Amino acid sequence: MAEPPASHPIAVLYSAETIAARVDSLARGIAQRELWAPLIVAVLKGSFIFAADLIRALHAHGLKPEIDFIFLASYGGGTSGGPVEILRDVQSDITGRDVVIVDDILDSGRTLLFARERLRSKGARTVLSCVLLDKKARRTEVVAADFTGFECPDRFVVGYGMDLGNHYRELPYIGIIETAG
Repeated sequence: MAEPPASHPIAVLYSAETIAARVDSLARGIAQRELWAPLIVAVLKGSFIFAADLIRALHAHGLKPEIDFIFLASYGGGTSGGPVEILRDVQSDITGRDVVIVDDILDSGRTLLFARERLRSKGARTVLSCVLLDKKARRTEVVAADFTGFECPDRFVVGYGMDLGNHYRELPYIGIIETAG
């Protein structure tokens, strides 16, 4: 059994209530696009809570999307920057469909670019993207999301599906790990 993590002070960046209101707003915007046979593709692991809340909000706004998952990794040697690898690909036939990639955070842009190209190559009619956080300070690629929840400071964030060593995903808010100094 793994040891519990050392306790880290966490400052709330976006509260659960603020997140819920923004997810509803994002769903409204996506629903207004009048998507054909919409398929939500959640990028695992970090987006799973966001994706679940988003698809429920999409339902409340009249959409009946299907959902699938893609598991991508780009952590060569423990830090981001390695090649993007597919650990699990989408299983759905996406030919001619409108696809919305849902991810927790857009930082370098490499993962989003890879996922967009991958889904386009599988025959999607359109590929849109919805990210919870946009961390522009880390961008290395020219890419923007079609739908963005919040701007993210150049700090390490956890909660609402995002983790530090597989911990803190369960937090109902998004917080910044505070460091001494």
